Amino acid sequence: MFDHGFMTQAFAFGGEEGQEAFDEQILYRSSLQNFLIDTGTEVILVDTGYQNGMTPPAKKLGGPFYMGERVDDYMASFEALGYKPEQVTKILLTHKHPDHSAALQYFPNAKIYVSPQDADALKLSGENVVRVEYKDGAYHNFPRAEHIAQGVWMIEAKGHTKGNSIVIAECDGLFYMMHGDVTYCDAALKANKLSIVFEDKQAARETLDRVRDFIGNNPTVYLSTHCPEGYENLELKRVMKL
Repeated sequence: MFDHGFMTQAFAFGGEEGQEAFDEQILYRSSLQNFLIDTGTEVILVDTGYQNGMTPPAKKLGGPFYMGERVDDYMASFEALGYKPEQVTKILLTHKHPDHSAALQYFPNAKIYVSPQDADALKLSGENVVRVEYKDGAYHNFPRAEHIAQGVWMIEAKGHTKGNSIVIAECDGLFYMMHGDVTYCDAALKANKLSIVFEDKQAARETLDRVRDFIGNNPTVYLSTHCPEGYENLELKRVMKL
């Protein structure tokens, strides 16, 4: 939905050591995108972006984060893929923030899968809301996960929010990891740094450690929401190397 933005190293790396430990003049590319999984029998969204017509934050001199220039509304981007809203069967919310959750109302037939903590934070209720309890046990090195569809897993990954999740889709021997905001850019993943945005620092560190361990042991395509490597990695089926 957005591209050609930036974030400072202090924003992307400063969650544990503090922003002053990093250079605010080092910038990383920023964008905004969410992901769609077509299983052949189901259309599953991972997050939903902003609602149509959202006014984006302005670029500010010296600001830590600039989302970028608008490419299109979420629903226009969705339509450009060749799908209709009523085809969506499930929406997997990695977390509650509006750049991931604000367009839920456009999908009348979708069940919304979200952690209990973030469901409460969003005040989501009704028959279409599935409070994910990660009832299917461990997934590789992640202790708690839920099987959503063939080859698709929703995994507890607290820290960024108290109910944060990640989604992994398995396909042709690769693991496509849609992680929400575990990191804001691939450089932070490689440098093993937390951003400044979290609700539970210890849990965020444990999640990042598990993510890095998983990537080290499985061929993983790392799909970020907030940097263009997210869509580039997907297009190239590029396996993350740490």
